[in-house]
Amino acid sequence: QVHLEESGGGLVQTGGSLRLSCATPGRTISDFTMGWFRQAPGREREFVASIVWSGYSTYYVDSVKGRFTISRDNAKNTVYLQMNSLKPEDTAVYYCNAVDPNLYGSWSWGQGTQVTVSS
Repeated sequence: QVHLEESGGGLVQTGGSLRLSCATPGRTISDFTMGWFRQAPGREREFVASIVWSGYSTYYVDSVKGRFTISRDNAKNTVYLQMNSLKPEDTAVYYCNAVDPNLYGSWSWGQGTQVTVSS
């Protein structure tokens, strides 16, 4: 059972920035493509971004391209999401997970971290 710990969310104004972190205590992530997902109120959870095991390749959903940056530190078993130029439509609970080839999460979900962007 992998335990995922997301942190770094909060309340920010439109145009602001946040940096999310995801720790995986007791689980080495270096072999896995990791990613971030989000779920807004009343909506399905959606894929946001992913990064391959080496960190050399990343992939983003169109709505966050140029604003969000995913990164990882395999030595710390931690994945990050730098979010800039935030918009109200980015408001959601953000989750990290290993990413399967269909861009779904592979492991059990953590609690997530709430991001709220005020207009």
